[in-house]
Amino acid sequence: MIDIVSKQSGPRAEDERVRRLIDANRPTIDRLANQLSNGAWSARNQPKPAPRAEGLIIHTARASTPTEPARPFLRVAINGRVSMVDANTGRQLSHLGDIRRRDGAESFRLATRDNGFFSPVEPEIAAALADLDGHPLDGPEAERGLIEAIGARLQL
Repeated sequence: MIDIVSKQSGPRAEDERVRRLIDANRPTIDRLANQLSNGAWSARNQPKPAPRAEGLIIHTARASTPTEPARPFLRVAINGRVSMVDANTGRQLSHLGDIRRRDGAESFRLATRDNGFFSPVEPEIAAALADLDGHPLDGPEAERGLIEAIGARLQL
């Protein structure tokens, strides 16, 4: 035996009868729902007032503008990046180069296009630090000596 089920257009007759029954008894259903929920049923259907800001509350996604002039200092990060950083805000002002290890020896590589950096330092800084490019770092105080040499050349 085969049953053929075809798709009919519109809602089923049973659904229409139930919908008419619910619509005819809507006031009674709402009254019972309010009674069971302590009035939450009708409170949920009320339009909510739009939130209003009180006073001047302004938030922007931008960083605040600096109020003091930058106080640059030099920093060597754990990963070997040598940067000039603002002491007031902690933001990086310029990436000067990296300390890289080749064949077991560490050396300072200036951030220039020739050394493979995408964002090279400004030409004035590159000219001032050109003689330190490839400078080998030997000993435990080599980083401190490099920072002092860069600070002297940049007058920091």
